[in-house]
Amino acid sequence: MTTSTRTLVAAPEISIVIPVYNEQANLPLLFQRLTAVVDQMGRPTEIVFTDDGSKDNSLALLKGFVVQRPDLIRVVEFDRNYGQHMAVMAGFETARGTFIVTLDADLQNPPEEIPKLIAEMDKGHDVVGSYRRDRQDSLLRTLPSRLVNYVRERITGIKMRDQGCMLRGYHRSIVRIIVESGETSTFIPALAQFYAERPTEVEVEHAARHAGASNYTLYMLLRLNFDLMTGFSLVPLQVFTIVGMAVSGGSLLLVFYMLLRRVFVGPEAEGIFTLFAILFFLLGVVITGLGIVGEYVGRIYQQVRARARFRIRTIHEKN
Repeated sequence: MTTSTRTLVAAPEISIVIPVYNEQANLPLLFQRLTAVVDQMGRPTEIVFTDDGSKDNSLALLKGFVVQRPDLIRVVEFDRNYGQHMAVMAGFETARGTFIVTLDADLQNPPEEIPKLIAEMDKGHDVVGSYRRDRQDSLLRTLPSRLVNYVRERITGIKMRDQGCMLRGYHRSIVRIIVESGETSTFIPALAQFYAERPTEVEVEHAARHAGASNYTLYMLLRLNFDLMTGFSLVPLQVFTIVGMAVSGGSLLLVFYMLLRRVFVGPEAEGIFTLFAILFFLLGVVITGLGIVGEYVGRIYQQVRARARFRIRTIHEKN
């Protein structure tokens, strides 16, 4: 082993963290392009893959990468699937670099864009976000994403131009705070933006997914955004309180109207379906409120029970 390789293993300057779940069709090309970018940068770097309980051949491919580039590759193996953000958290806990970059394995964010983020961190920025130019997703993905971005910024006050873009850079000081926070429901980009002192954003290229389909279902996207909004703001509770007060006031006025009508006009023989509609509306408001309260109670429950967020089976690396 040469002196430069020994330095690379001992003290990397840059860590690239990549969560992997059933990405066997994308990994060979990702490995080829990513290692080319790292070799071209010429800076001490490590690549930390987290296998999030893949059911295909992804883990075997990752182990092969360790054999091919033991100076560069480390693989964190989970005992089961814990989700993308927990896979990134495990990478954060394992990473040794001063600058830490996150990247998806599907090649929608080109690895060739990583030097842009490193250049901004060299300038002293502690969090470098990114936004996708000419996003290559369908309208069913882009329009809801824009709506969620808008609502999230209004509710939480956290400004991110593109919260769904995974290609991001973090200084080690920010990563340490995120890891030590111990939160069970962690939306990493928002948490980093919350703690950042000198954040910035850069425009990056975006490509269609190289192979396979997205692992994010509609339910998972909704779950993620509920976590984001309830994890950083009390606005949903406050809005529901205001709506509840307004509906109660309107209901009280309706009661007075019905009472006066009964006195001056007589009992109402018609309008039963109108009353049913009002009743169903009020029940909908109550159920919505219970759901919002339940989100906060659920977060408290997850935090209080203090279970391990994930379990690492082993770390594959050169001894």
